[in-house]
Amino acid sequence: MKRNLDTKCEDNFMKRFKYYKSNKPEPSLDKVVRLQYDIPIEVNNISNVIEDDSRTKLLGLKNFTDWKTYTFTKHSGLFLIANPFTSLGQRYWIRKCLEDYPRKPNKTNIDIEKHIEDWWREIHKNDELDRKLQKKLRWTTLGYHHNWDTKVYCEKNRNIFPLELAELCDVVAQYLGYKNFKAQAAIVNYYHMGSTLSAHTDHSEVNLEAPLLSFSFGQSAIFLIGGQEKSHEPSAILLNSGDILVMSKEARLCYHAVPKILQALNQPWNNHEELIQITDNCSKTKYINEETFIKEVNRNIDDKEWIQFNSYVEESRINVNVRQVLMENQERLDN
Repeated sequence: MKRNLDTKCEDNFMKRFKYYKSNKPEPSLDKVVRLQYDIPIEVNNISNVIEDDSRTKLLGLKNFTDWKTYTFTKHSGLFLIANPFTSLGQRYWIRKCLEDYPRKPNKTNIDIEKHIEDWWREIHKNDELDRKLQKKLRWTTLGYHHNWDTKVYCEKNRNIFPLELAELCDVVAQYLGYKNFKAQAAIVNYYHMGSTLSAHTDHSEVNLEAPLLSFSFGQSAIFLIGGQEKSHEPSAILLNSGDILVMSKEARLCYHAVPKILQALNQPWNNHEELIQITDNCSKTKYINEETFIKEVNRNIDDKEWIQFNSYVEESRINVNVRQVLMENQERLDN
C-alpha cells in the first residue's frame, strides 16, 4: 500500500523539467512533439465551419484556410495553431512587445528596483545598447495587472488593455468558436537563452471557462504540460515563433512550465517574400483604427527600421499570455 502511495505522490513533472533543463548532458528531443516531424491529431471541425475574417490580413495573419490547428489526445482542451502569422505580422507584434508594452503605465519586474518610463528607449539611450538593463526585463503586465504575491486581480490595479492586442485575440477566439471572449489581462514574458519558467497553474481569473491564448515569438522553447497533479507524466511540445498555444477547459488547471529555450531553426520574421505592404482592405474592426494601424505595420518592412528589434529576437524569446478576467456579464471585479 505504501509503495502505491509513494508512486502516486512522485513528482514526475519535476523529473521531466530537470531533464530538459539540463545542459550537461544535453537532453534528447526524441520525445518532444515537433510539428516539423510529428503530426498530432489534427482538429478538423474548426476551419470547416467558420468563414474567413477580413481582419486577418490587417493583423499580420494568414487566411483561416491556411491555419493548421492541432490538439493532443493526452491533453483535453489544449490546442496549437502552428504559426498563422506572416513575416510582417511577426515583426509588428515583436516590435509591440519590445517598444510599447513595457512602457508606463504598464508594470514590469524592474519596477521593484527603479522607475523606468520607457524601457526600450532607455536601453538604447545615447545610441549605445545597455545590455545589463536589456536582460533585466523578464515580464510586463497589461490590462488587469497580475499580483505575483496574492495571485488575485484587483479593480484598482488595472490599466486600459492594448486595443490592437484585443483585436488580435478576438480574431483567434472567433476562429476557435469562443464568440464572447474578451482580452482583459496579459503577461508578456521575456526569455533569454538559459531562462526557464517553473511549474505552475493559471487559476487567478474569475472566469476559468474562457481560454488562455499564448503567443510565441523569437527563439523556440520546450513547453511542458502535465495534469492537475505533479505526479502526472508531462508531455513536451516544441513552440516556435508565431505559434499560438490555447489552453481551455481542463488544460487551464494543468501544471505547465518552460524548462529550456532553444535556438530557432529559422527566422520566419525575416522571410522577405512575406514582407508585403498592407493596403486598406475595409476590415470591420472592433477596437482599432484601421488607417493608423496599417501605417504602424508597414513601417516594419524597412530592414533599417527593424534592425534593433531583430537583434533582440535573434537571442531571445517573447511569450504573450492573454486572459479574460471577468465573467461574460460582469463589467468590474467589484460588481
